[in-house]
Amino acid sequence: MLRGGCLCGGIRYEIVGPVGTSVFCHCSMCRKFHGSAFRARLAVPKSSFRFLQGEELLTRYRSSSDTVKTFCRICGSPMVNSWDPEPDNYGLAMGSLDDDPGVRPVCHIFVGSKAPWYGITDDLPQYQAFPWDGPVSE
Repeated sequence: MLRGGCLCGGIRYEIVGPVGTSVFCHCSMCRKFHGSAFRARLAVPKSSFRFLQGEELLTRYRSSSDTVKTFCRICGSPMVNSWDPEPDNYGLAMGSLDDDPGVRPVCHIFVGSKAPWYGITDDLPQYQAFPWDGPVSE
C-alpha cells in the first residue's frame, strides 16, 4: 500500500495494488502547473486509488481538450490528472507520495518543449512527445 496527500494535509489518498509506468514530463503545461522544470508522473489504475479524506477540496481544471488536472484548493498541491484516452488510469504527481512506489521514471517525454534553462543530465531515453512517437535519443 502507498499513501500520499497534499501539502496542507487536507487531502489524503492510498493506492492498493500495482502501479504503472513513471515518466518525467517536460511539456509546457506540466512545467507551469508544477512550477518546475518537469513533472514526475506515475500511472495509477483508478481501481487501485482512493481518497481517504478531502476529496471535496479538489479543484478541477481542464488544461486541454483531453486532460483534467486536479489540485488542492487550499494549498495548490497537484494531485491526479485524468486523460480521456486512458479512462482507467490516473496520472499521479509523484511528489505527493509519502512512500516509495518501488518504480523509477523510465524516460523523459515532451523534451521538445522543455525549459531552455534546464539540461537533462541522465541517460534515460528522451522523446519529443509520447514514447510511441519515437525517441530523440536512446
